[in-house]
Amino acid sequence: MGKKKQKIVLPPELPPEIPEDEVEVSDDDLRFIKENRSYASLLSTLDTHSITKHVTRVADAKDDALEKFYEKRMQKRALKKEKEETGLQVDRADALPIKTLDGKLHYRTATKTVSENDLSEEGTAEDVNVDEGMVKLTKAEKRAKLKKMKKEAKKQGKEVAKTEVEDTPQAAVLAEIKEDLTAEEAFESKKCKLAELGSALLTDPESNIKLLKEMVQISKDNNHTIVKLGLLSLLAVFKDIIPGYRIRLPTEKELEMKVSKTVRKMRYYESTLLSAYKVYLQRLMALENKPLFQHVAVRCICSLLDANPHFNFRESLLDATVRNISSTNEAIRKLCCSTIKSLFTNEGKHGGEVTLEAVRLIADHVKAHNCQFHPDSVDVFLSLSFNEDLLKYEKKEEDQKLKNKNSKKRKNLEASNQLVENERKKSRQESISKTREEVEADYKAASFAPDVMERREMQTATLSAVFETYFRILKHTMQSIGVRPEANAGALSTAVEPLPLLAPCLKGLAKFSHLIDLDFMGDLMNHLKSLASGSSYSGNTADKCSKCLTVSERLQCCIVAFKVMRNNLDALNVDLQDFFIHLYNLVLEYKPGRDQGEVLAEALKIMLCDDKQHDMQKTAAFIKRLATISLCVGSADSMAALVTVKNLLQKNVKCRNLLENDIGGGSVSGTIPKYLPYSTDPNLSGALASVLWELNLLSSHYHPAISTLASGISSMSTAHNQVLLSKTSPQLAYKEMSLDQELCFTQQSGNIKLNNKRRRTNGPATSPSIGSTTVLSSFDDNELQRKLISHFMVHHDIKENERLRKELDRTALSLQLYEQYKKQKKQKKRS
Repeated sequence: MGKKKQKIVLPPELPPEIPEDEVEVSDDDLRFIKENRSYASLLSTLDTHSITKHVTRVADAKDDALEKFYEKRMQKRALKKEKEETGLQVDRADALPIKTLDGKLHYRTATKTVSENDLSEEGTAEDVNVDEGMVKLTKAEKRAKLKKMKKEAKKQGKEVAKTEVEDTPQAAVLAEIKEDLTAEEAFESKKCKLAELGSALLTDPESNIKLLKEMVQISKDNNHTIVKLGLLSLLAVFKDIIPGYRIRLPTEKELEMKVSKTVRKMRYYESTLLSAYKVYLQRLMALENKPLFQHVAVRCICSLLDANPHFNFRESLLDATVRNISSTNEAIRKLCCSTIKSLFTNEGKHGGEVTLEAVRLIADHVKAHNCQFHPDSVDVFLSLSFNEDLLKYEKKEEDQKLKNKNSKKRKNLEASNQLVENERKKSRQESISKTREEVEADYKAASFAPDVMERREMQTATLSAVFETYFRILKHTMQSIGVRPEANAGALSTAVEPLPLLAPCLKGLAKFSHLIDLDFMGDLMNHLKSLASGSSYSGNTADKCSKCLTVSERLQCCIVAFKVMRNNLDALNVDLQDFFIHLYNLVLEYKPGRDQGEVLAEALKIMLCDDKQHDMQKTAAFIKRLATISLCVGSADSMAALVTVKNLLQKNVKCRNLLENDIGGGSVSGTIPKYLPYSTDPNLSGALASVLWELNLLSSHYHPAISTLASGISSMSTAHNQVLLSKTSPQLAYKEMSLDQELCFTQQSGNIKLNNKRRRTNGPATSPSIGSTTVLSSFDDNELQRKLISHFMVHHDIKENERLRKELDRTALSLQLYEQYKKQKKQKKRS
């Protein structure tokens, strides 16, 4: 029996070796090994064959022999290739090595002409690939060779990089041009794709409804322009293909039922359209918060809501529109406001349901933001229209029902009197009446117009939401005023919370005052009275508290109070004397550049001109104050004031005594013998004891219309133009005068340009540019200049007087402080 081979137990596997390429040896390490070679004799005496026997696996000896055979054959093939490439004539095994002084072995080879780079690379490869049976290199020598190889590779890489750098500018430019061309081609292809898909959907939406998903996918592109084009293209498609009804998806039971092909096709079309529309809206809501796409997204949202307010997901569209109604971006804010206004005016599209939802959303936003909203958000309520005839329609329907019942009773009586021969006729008549009732019920259900009762309920809910918003704004204004105590009137005023919604609130109350419930009238008038005051007056001295309302807003409060009183004249018994006092004091506080002249003209018309009866003392006080104010304001404001003065003088004949030149102001001086110009109550001013000397100054006004009107009032002439002026209201006079000023300015600027052109072409012009206008053609330049100088000198003197008074107050205050300082110093010395 043959001897069995003893199986050697394999030792544990060695740890993973680090490749020699990654090992970095410094020059100091090499120098140390060379200097201490004697200590490395142990490594040279090791028996490597015995070590390899123990390390190599013996279990698969046949496989190891095969692997060695393949390795030897590969080595021979590699040597042949090297000989062919380098042209070796002598085999390495036959050539004798040469040892240098450093201890390195070199083999002599006879080569053909080869380049230096090839020699360096192949020589290192030959040295490395020497047969293991020959002399082996130490690790240190191998590391040194590897270092040399790396250095040479670095040098060659630098040379290659230099040659590449020389060629890079042209290559980079070409690459950029190629990228631009590819990007432009992709952009054009996507644009064409969007156009093709959109046109296909518009031509035949039912068969091409699948293309909506592709368009939505294109709108999610990385290119911003493609995204905008995709959103706008989808907007045009949806506006065209959305049906005129609200889509209801079928339930599970309905899907299980067998239906025809047309119904199945319609269901697929509606479901696909609704899913794509939902994805599109989600995309718009996501892009709404990004500033780059905000304007496009809001435009698409508003367009969809305006075009299809009846369709699905209108709640999300309406919420987004109302959310942006107070945006800081003016274009977005105007777009949302115009959409809401169109919804309010075109209620036939949605039957009034969207109007109610929008008003409630705006009311909730005003409440959430504590009335700190943009005025345009509440100003949209002015576009609402309420039908006051709904109650009449309801009464008419009830009357018709009663008539129908009575006619039926009459017919039944007649039928009972007559003997019916055939019972079939009875049954036939009953069936006809039932079918008629069913048809009427179906017609009402199918008609788009809601029932009168439903419309009435929606209208009342809308009106209550509007007045809830208005009263909340008034309450917030009163609370903000109540925070400021009168005790701190002399102290420095702190930061005042703005009241942006008060002006549109007052406009809305003035418009819908006839619809306010009578239970709220008393509280509303009290609030308006306190808001119109703006400052607390005691006697003839004004203890001014910190003001929070402008003159225009306080005048608007007076206007609203008068409109509410006149619309509910039968139900209210309110004394409006306080509002006349507020108007009398507000005329002095009015400034043309700061406050609105239209509001002042409207207040003069409603409170003074429209009222038929006035007290004589009060009328004279207003005449005197308006004549005084007309000297200090612009031409449009002075025209409105003078028209009011003329109207009051024509109504009250006794007040014409102010035109007399007596010392005491005429024969009627009243109970107060002396005029008090700074009185806060018009009844206690004693204006009948004064003279309208202001008309003499106004007769020399630089504007011809004002000078003629003032001279006409002083003489109370009855010329044709004066009669027309007396019939006009202060509002119309203000508007006409402001328009005349604009036209005069444009004509003057146009004539100046024409005269400059004539001077350039034909030399100097003969007539001046100002005299060429039609308005001032009857005036001499010298006279106009003299009047302007006299007018503005008075204004300059007033300003100078104000400045001197301020300086006097400062010096007096500084002296008082200095005396107080002296007293405190003396008290400290005594203590």
